[in-house]
Amino acid sequence: MNRSEKFAKVTQWFSANMDKAETELHYDTPFHLLIAVILSAQCTDRRVNMHTPLIFSRFPEPSDLASASFEEVYELIKSISFPNNKAKHLIGMAQKLIADFDGTVPSETYELETLPGVGRKTANVIASVIYDKPVIAVDTHVFRVSRRIGLSEGNNVDAVERDLTAGFAENLRGKAHHWLILHGRYICTARKPKCQECGLQDVCNEYISNNIVL
Repeated sequence: MNRSEKFAKVTQWFSANMDKAETELHYDTPFHLLIAVILSAQCTDRRVNMHTPLIFSRFPEPSDLASASFEEVYELIKSISFPNNKAKHLIGMAQKLIADFDGTVPSETYELETLPGVGRKTANVIASVIYDKPVIAVDTHVFRVSRRIGLSEGNNVDAVERDLTAGFAENLRGKAHHWLILHGRYICTARKPKCQECGLQDVCNEYISNNIVL
């Protein structure tokens, strides 16, 4: 099976079995999703969602967060991973939103990447989820699942992103990002993948190579 056939089968399976695929982060505005995605780096969505209601109520707008003290933000996120860096990033992000974008979350990835705490993955999440841009964010789940199945042989996130962008139809890229994340989070887990529960056994390179009958 060549790679284009693999993409076709993966798309067909996910379309039939995971029609509703969206972020599990809770948010009510683009600004609040940006906060949540920054906080979610190396942290579970579940833990982030436990803290964001209070954060969102305290900082409804960029101006509220831009004028906050480090101590105030840190106190709200101290049980989330890397709270020191994230507190600095959140304040800096809000300040730059006001200074450079009139307090509006930009839609282009290159603009989003100028914000403190926003890398390529976060920028693509915002561009895709909020602005429906045809981009794919590659996090650890997407990276792992793509390589296991054989959608990419890339050794870094940039290479995997290029392969996924080429392989998935433009109108499906935003959904494909969530397909792969959710599959990696609940089925194709890092340490003990639930291969017997997976509907992609017949197209997964790793499953096939580990279950060859001689």
